[in-house]
Amino acid sequence: MENSGEHFEILKNVPLIPLRDLVVFPSTLVPFIIGRASSIQALEKASEGDKLVLLAAQMDASLDNPGPKDIYSMGVTAKVIRTVQMDDKNVKVIVEGKRRARILEFVSSYPFYQVLAKEIKIIEEAGKDVPDDLKRVLALFEEYLKLSQNTNFQSIIPALRDHTPDRIADIISSHLFLPLDEKQNLLETINGQERIRRLNFLLENEIYKFQSSLRKDGKSLNRRKVPFGREGGPNVFTPGGAAGQKKDDQAGEIEELKKKVAAAKMLPDADEKARKELERLETMPPMSAEATVCRNYLDWLLSLPWNKKSREKRNLKEAEKVLNDDHYGLEKVKERILEYLSIRQLVKNPKGVILGLIGPPGVGKSSLGKSIARATGRKFVRLSLGGVRDEAEIRGHRRTYIGAYPGRIIQMIKRAGTKNPVFLLDEVDKMSMDFRGDPASALMEVLDPEQNGTFLDHYIDTDFDLSQVMFIVTANMIDPIPRPLVDRMELIHLPGYTEDEKLQIAKQFLWPKQRDAHGLSDKNLEISDAAIAKLIDDYTREAGVRALEREITSICRKVVKKVVTKGKGYRQKVTIKNLESYLGVPKFRRSLIDKEDEIGVAIGMAWTEFGGELLTFETTRVHGKGNFTLTGQLGEVMQESAQAAFSFVRAKVFELNIARDVTKNFDIHIHVPEGATPKEGPSAGITLAIAILSLLTEIPISKKVAMSGEITLRGKVLPVGGIKEKLLAAHREGIREVILPLDNRPDLKDLPKNILKTMKIHLVESMEEVMKIVLTKELPPKSERKKKPKDAAPEEVSSGTGEGSETPKEPPLTH
Repeated sequence: MENSGEHFEILKNVPLIPLRDLVVFPSTLVPFIIGRASSIQALEKASEGDKLVLLAAQMDASLDNPGPKDIYSMGVTAKVIRTVQMDDKNVKVIVEGKRRARILEFVSSYPFYQVLAKEIKIIEEAGKDVPDDLKRVLALFEEYLKLSQNTNFQSIIPALRDHTPDRIADIISSHLFLPLDEKQNLLETINGQERIRRLNFLLENEIYKFQSSLRKDGKSLNRRKVPFGREGGPNVFTPGGAAGQKKDDQAGEIEELKKKVAAAKMLPDADEKARKELERLETMPPMSAEATVCRNYLDWLLSLPWNKKSREKRNLKEAEKVLNDDHYGLEKVKERILEYLSIRQLVKNPKGVILGLIGPPGVGKSSLGKSIARATGRKFVRLSLGGVRDEAEIRGHRRTYIGAYPGRIIQMIKRAGTKNPVFLLDEVDKMSMDFRGDPASALMEVLDPEQNGTFLDHYIDTDFDLSQVMFIVTANMIDPIPRPLVDRMELIHLPGYTEDEKLQIAKQFLWPKQRDAHGLSDKNLEISDAAIAKLIDDYTREAGVRALEREITSICRKVVKKVVTKGKGYRQKVTIKNLESYLGVPKFRRSLIDKEDEIGVAIGMAWTEFGGELLTFETTRVHGKGNFTLTGQLGEVMQESAQAAFSFVRAKVFELNIARDVTKNFDIHIHVPEGATPKEGPSAGITLAIAILSLLTEIPISKKVAMSGEITLRGKVLPVGGIKEKLLAAHREGIREVILPLDNRPDLKDLPKNILKTMKIHLVESMEEVMKIVLTKELPPKSERKKKPKDAAPEEVSSGTGEGSETPKEPPLTH
């Protein structure tokens, strides 16, 4: 191997750190300890700038203050990677060797050496094959590592093959157990081919010495086993004049670790792994990188709560009080938690609970986890899964990788400090996947009660029991979650709140919370129930209460400003009359039911991840060739529903007394406003059919009725989902009469009683029933219908603007 070229760069005022019994080579990561004041000051100077230092060995290790003549002129430029203050005098340093450098001149000697140096850049030709002499050196080096009983030879040899020949030679040189002058000679050998020949000779000589020793005493090399590290000697040397870490210090540390392992009461497999790591640690130099990896692994094993559990509260009345104090409503979730606590009274170690809370934003899914932890007396940890796309985030990295660490599950268990916390997995529907794996698949083991008792993290590499953890999974939508993962949860759907529930939540929770957070008292600020009700109706449009809390916060801020300017005695009561002075004009208008009944305009109910919404379906006809147009960014399923609705109406032309030439000589256009928002689902079927039918029969549709249901070609009405959310949306908009499929009758049981009392719900099986309810007048008999002359000019019937409720702009609407 020959170097294809050498380039030089002059470095000015580089801090110099003299090293004792240590030669650092390029392309190597080296830890050492410095203790001389001048060396520490040189390190601090480097840390202020580009973190570059020059490391050169001193000829006599016994000198505390070596002069320029006592330091070898050839050294290595190195970048400071990390520094750790060990005590008042010593600093542990980790550096990465960069390039050879020759000292040209000592610029200054106080308070530390600064030199003028020539950095040597060796440029090698890319793509050249590994020379035969280098292959020979690699084979000898592997044999040398085995004879010297270096435990890392299986990882060192493969790593060498990823480097250039010149770097391979330097890395091998750094691992050899040689006298200082011999190592310095290798460093000063700039020619790569000459350095390879020299390594070949040295390795053959060292191997011969090992083999001769074996033949001489017939014993294993345990007697000659040396702590083989990059410091370059049989002991951990202390460059810079520091006293090295003594063997008795290491022995004391290992003895302390053994006591901790014994006291941890780990599972048998984990205990065995911990003891094996301790045995390995005893044979390693304390400052080596591998020893740091071993210590980190042992620290993780010892920090996990293998047998530590929180003492649970089993008083049902107390738990129920905590849940009611923190949240209004949510009866199903509260009932499920109380059931679990009841089981704990009879069964000593029941399986962990895995609850899936599905609902729109702002209904209290995440905050409910904290309340459950408080009610059960457990620790609480939360892991947000939004945007997670790497499987290693769940299972961790294997320890073979540099910088490996456990997955987020194990990290959170360590943070909780107990093996039975309440573990909230938030926004599980926002996970994604890429080439690094699918985190949702990794969660299947975590959330399976039959498997999570032996959860295996790649870093810990031993089973950990998650069976006593209470997992709570939250999501806005269930569709993005893989079905096998959904199958492992006990799903509880949390619909939006009614106006009455929002009023109570605002009075009991939000208003006192924000008032106290802003430093106000009930003497400074009051609000009437009517003002809260108006705030809910005219300033928010949501299933939860987040926007409501923001508006309350806005009121509090304005009052705080007046209290500061006018004094603490300032008093204000918010009423309907002065609400606009705090929040401005109302943000939402309820216009759907204020308009007169129109031809071809129907009101449908939709479901989104933010809760229920109302949609206006508009139709119009113009002279044409019988084309059928759909606009409003309708999804594929909704377009198919529109086609089915149109086919149903066309099939009923004679029966419904509709002129036959209408579907041939006119184009029909259906539009759903909020055109920027995607809309999808089959539940708009009956709404589309009644809008088309109204258009063709010229009979207005009642604006006081909203509807939802899937339609078949025969006019049958099929059940749909999201009934509770849809009815809450209709109630919120002031609609008190709705049409639903008959098969959705069981879904009405979950509705609040005040909704059922105030709303008239029609359960239908066919379109004939829908027509009787929603059309403002009956269809005339065929004999009474006026026939239009064939040559009459076509008449355009437009639906109007169809202004309706505001809908969120981002998520698709799913019916």
